[in-house]
Amino acid sequence: MSDREPPRRRVPGPARPARPGSRPRPGPGARPARRPTGPRSPAARVIRLGSPRPRLRLVGLALTLVLIAFVVRLLQVQAVDASTYAAKAERNRYVGYTLAAERGGITDRNGVALAASLDAYDITADPTLFSRKQLKIDDGPEQAAALLAPILDQEQETLTRKLRTKGLYVKLAGRRTPQVWKQIKDLKNALATKAESDPSTVNVLAGVFAVASSKRVYPNGDLAAGILGWVNYDGKGGGGIEQQLNSVLAGKDGKIRYAQSGGRQVPTAGSAETPAVPGSDVELTIDRDIQWAAQNAITEQVRKSRADRGYVIVQDTRTGEILAMANSPGFDPNDLSEADPGALHNWAVEDAYEPGSTAKIMSMAAVLEENAATPMTHVVVPNRLHRGDRLFKDDIDHPTWNLTLNGVLAKSSNIGTILATGQLGRTQAQANQVLYSYLRKFGLGSYSGLGLPGETKGILATPASWSTSQQYTIPFGQGVSINAMQAASVYSTIANGGIRVEPTLVRGTQGPDGRFTPASKPGQTRVVSAKTAKTLARMLESVVDDVEGTGTKARIPGYRVAGKTGTANRVDPATGKYHGYTSSFAGFAPADNPRVTVYCAIQNATKGSYFGGQICGPIYKQVMEFALKTLQVPPTGAKAANLPVTFTP
Repeated sequence: MSDREPPRRRVPGPARPARPGSRPRPGPGARPARRPTGPRSPAARVIRLGSPRPRLRLVGLALTLVLIAFVVRLLQVQAVDASTYAAKAERNRYVGYTLAAERGGITDRNGVALAASLDAYDITADPTLFSRKQLKIDDGPEQAAALLAPILDQEQETLTRKLRTKGLYVKLAGRRTPQVWKQIKDLKNALATKAESDPSTVNVLAGVFAVASSKRVYPNGDLAAGILGWVNYDGKGGGGIEQQLNSVLAGKDGKIRYAQSGGRQVPTAGSAETPAVPGSDVELTIDRDIQWAAQNAITEQVRKSRADRGYVIVQDTRTGEILAMANSPGFDPNDLSEADPGALHNWAVEDAYEPGSTAKIMSMAAVLEENAATPMTHVVVPNRLHRGDRLFKDDIDHPTWNLTLNGVLAKSSNIGTILATGQLGRTQAQANQVLYSYLRKFGLGSYSGLGLPGETKGILATPASWSTSQQYTIPFGQGVSINAMQAASVYSTIANGGIRVEPTLVRGTQGPDGRFTPASKPGQTRVVSAKTAKTLARMLESVVDDVEGTGTKARIPGYRVAGKTGTANRVDPATGKYHGYTSSFAGFAPADNPRVTVYCAIQNATKGSYFGGQICGPIYKQVMEFALKTLQVPPTGAKAANLPVTFTP
């Protein structure tokens, strides 16, 4: 018998009575009950969901279209228009500035500075840094302009307009001193510091910057302003040497280009720079001290005489170098806003006028060179002389003068000069042609050779077009026009033994490498023989030394002086008619060994004397004495020639 008990069988017990209303549970093998076939109640209705597939297809299609648009745009940016967008990004990221070249200096013959360039700054701004998006305020440009206007001395509206322009760069002001930039920088830093502690403060100057530049200055004020000229707002020469030699002085600007962000350079992004090449220095022939003496003398006399203007030229007779060229009234190139526009000229080369009796030296040169007469030739000078359609006279009424040719020059007789030049040809027409040829050789009707802006070559018509009166007025300096440089050159030609040397104003240039390049040698022309020149020098001494001469106020104790006075009728530029006088004096010293030529002219003196010997003779003396001492030219010690002025019939 096994230890495991056999399984027990389950014996069905009596059936439990059913609960009232309950459905009898089917037992094993029972048929399932039928569902009722009657109508269903609404609550028992089953809701079926629609198929999600159409909606999924629609969403999928939309996403596909969006992705296609992105892909197409990406292909356009990275493939089709890649270079265009890269260029735009490059422009927006990189900025470039011009590096101004340092302008070369101008010095006198001894190296004294006449024009120089000092450190300066161009005040600039990035307009994008003044926008509402950047500053969080609407009136950023207005606030910045209000702060900058008094410092930059500009109108607030002008600055506001510049700060509201489009772009990454705008120049607010050019060539301001370091002090001006320091004032702006200090104000900018103060606003930045305050903004760190006070969130309500806005640094409206954050977008203001400075670019290194230079400013032109003239240490001696108005000294030699007519020669030097000035530099305009754009940094270009506006007159004189500054304009004539602008390409030499200006140098070559450089460029710098760098990446920026927020108006500041990104150091790690690198930069490209082309350095600026400084301009060359220019050394002039003038002597500052002699220029000062000449300018003071002419300025004082113009003031005393209440004249329109005047000029003085001092020239080295041997080399043709200009030692001084002074104009009055002048101007200060450091501040053109205060200058009279009429004074912004070098009238010594720009003013054309009738020279008067100082031109008689050319007539005498022609007469002597052509052997038509000698200094001792007798010339009977009546009180009046009828020629052509006019009756000619001298500056004073006089009885008949018995003069030598030397006396004609000493007493500056118009009638005597007409009679002398009439001997240049068998006919008046031939005489005119001979005289014209000498006037041309002396440089009349041609540019002097200086090449200064605005220079006039004067007016010298050909003999065929001379009027009846011009045939007789041109020999004594009326009916022909010259400038002061031409007049001075005539006397330097006589002083240099009859050889005309083109005047020069530039000795040479010194480049950035320190190498000095001398100026080209001036051209030379033989005008009259050395013998004729020496004779003329002796005749010119009589003008100054003889009691009969008109230039006694030009005497210099210890020196032999050669000179000539001039008083010419003056053509009024406004009316074209004669009005007033041109007063002048020209000469050189020492007369027997010339070193220096001085020429002075004053236009339209209205107070006191208007005779050249009276108002220009003293200027000649003053300037000549100073020049001889400055150049350490000793007296020769020889006695004057004392040629006779008159003769006894």
